[in-house]
Amino acid sequence: MNFLVLIFYRILKLRRRVTEENLQKAFPNLSKKEIDELTLKSYQNFAICLIEILSMPAVTSESIKEIVKIANIELLNKKYDEGKGVILLSAHFNNWEYAALAAGFYAKENINVVVKHLRNPFVDKWMNDCRTKFNNKTIPLGVSIRHIFAAIKEKKIVGIIADQRGPKEGIKINFFNNNTSVYSGPAVLALKMGAPLIMGLPVRQPDYSYLVELAEINQENLPEDENEKIKEICQRQFNNLEMMIKKNPASWFWMHNIWKY
Repeated sequence: MNFLVLIFYRILKLRRRVTEENLQKAFPNLSKKEIDELTLKSYQNFAICLIEILSMPAVTSESIKEIVKIANIELLNKKYDEGKGVILLSAHFNNWEYAALAAGFYAKENINVVVKHLRNPFVDKWMNDCRTKFNNKTIPLGVSIRHIFAAIKEKKIVGIIADQRGPKEGIKINFFNNNTSVYSGPAVLALKMGAPLIMGLPVRQPDYSYLVELAEINQENLPEDENEKIKEICQRQFNNLEMMIKKNPASWFWMHNIWKY
C-alpha cells in the first residue's frame, strides 16, 4: 500500500491539486498542515481500495460475509417487498464496489448496478465479471435511463453511484456550504416511479472489514413545484452524504473535481 501511495501522492501527484482544493473548500477552518494530512490519508484510502478491487476475483460467498456487513439489510428487503422497486444509492466512499457486491449477496433481489464503461475493453470485462459474481447485473451508462425505468417498472432494485458533478446548468444544491451542480436522475426517478430512495455507504472498520448502514431518503413534505421537489430530494441526499463524510473525511474520493464550476 505504501508503495502505491508513494507513486500516486508523491511522484505522479495524481490529481493532488484538485484533492487539496476540494478539501480546502469543504473544510475552510483546517490549517494547511491538517489539509496536507487529510490529503495523504485520502490517498492511503485510495490505495487500499485499489488493492481490494484487484483482489475481487478471490472473494467468495463465504468471505464476503466477513468483508462486508450490512447492519439493517431488512430495510432494503422491506422496501423491495412493497413492490415499487428500489433505488439504492451509494457514493465514491471507501470501497463502493465491495458494498455493491455485498448488497447483491444479502438482498432478496439482485441489484441492477449502473456502471460506466472503462476505456480498456479487457479491464472493463474483468471489472464487470467481478461485479456480477453474486447475482448482480450491470446497466451500462449511456443506455441506462431506458433500462433503469424498465427495471424500476418491473419492481427491481437499481444501484446508482450518485455523487459526482452534474451538468453546468443542472440542479444546484448546497454541499459543504458550496453551490454544487448535481445529477438529478435518482430524484426524478423516485418521483416519477414512486420508488423509495435508500443510501448505503461502507464504513471501514479497524480490521479492514466494512459496515454499511442503510438510510432512506425522506420524500415527505416536499414543495409543490416539481423542480423544487427534485431539488429538495437532491439536497436531502447530499445532506446524508455530507454527514457521513464529516464523520469519515478521508473516505470520500476527493480527487473528483466536483466544484469545477
